[in-house]
Amino acid sequence: MTTVCLTGQHSDHDVYAAQCPCRAMLDLLANKWSALAIGALEEGPQRFGELQRHLQGVSPKVLTQTLRRLEEFGFVDRTIYPAVPLHVEYSLTELGSSAAVPLRMLRVWVEDNIDNAANAGVPEASCAAD
Repeated sequence: MTTVCLTGQHSDHDVYAAQCPCRAMLDLLANKWSALAIGALEEGPQRFGELQRHLQGVSPKVLTQTLRRLEEFGFVDRTIYPAVPLHVEYSLTELGSSAAVPLRMLRVWVEDNIDNAANAGVPEASCAAD
């Protein structure tokens, strides 16, 4: 589905078109760590350590890269509080909050349907405890 570019920077937006700038945003939002970070930040502003604990399995390097890209695209604000030690919080912007809605629906759908994938024989779809 194509939509008209409201800023006039392009004739239209079409994620299926190879050169459309929409692709970079889609790539960012389709990344699991981005989707999970946005979901975690729906609960309110958080410090880096809080986010890392919430997003089990993410390395500090990957979380840093993810947060920088989300900030670059305008989904996340990074606020630095002058204190010793330095206090940095991440929060969703208005754009990030609007992206959180469909991402939340996707996360819920995945949780509701993971057993169907497991029953279909997809080995990675098992939720068995380690």
